[in-house]
Amino acid sequence: MEQAELDRIRQQFDQQVRSRFPGDAIERAEVLQYGDDPEVEPGQLIAQVVLHTPGDRKEREQAFKALHDGRHKAFEELRDELNKLPVNVLLRFRAGGERAKGEPRGPFIQLLAEKSGGPGGDGPGLTPVMARLGADDLETLDTLISAGIASSRAEAVRWALARIRERPAYGQLRARTREIAELKSQF
Repeated sequence: MEQAELDRIRQQFDQQVRSRFPGDAIERAEVLQYGDDPEVEPGQLIAQVVLHTPGDRKEREQAFKALHDGRHKAFEELRDELNKLPVNVLLRFRAGGERAKGEPRGPFIQLLAEKSGGPGGDGPGLTPVMARLGADDLETLDTLISAGIASSRAEAVRWALARIRERPAYGQLRARTREIAELKSQF
């Protein structure tokens, strides 16, 4: 994406966030692209709103929930605005504030804002799965995206799993697994 277009999107996003969440509810609004955050896939943006939620983790969770419950419509309106962009955008709301060492970021809510039929979307018969991958695994998935084999990390994983199922050894492994399950049922 051209820098001028990205800057325009960042400015519009910041204005939309500030207009929907007036006052000091927002710590910052940012648009992350591939390379800014490991969770951003090639060709994708994450529009992140960091909410001002001081206190310990429990207090941050309560403040986050109160803001979400009280401004639910604003969350949806912001997602709808992102749907108008020419790229896939993941909208993330995250609690800000100071974290204890080793404490995970959060709580957070992610809303996929993408045109219907876009890459990585849920479809009939698909089950969402969460996996934690290392840098080498992410690089592998991103290479498949860059090469045009897949359009998202989810699609790249599905493609790789399909290649495994094509191997004769996988058929043998499944047969052995069924045999073991049958033997277990006899006990």
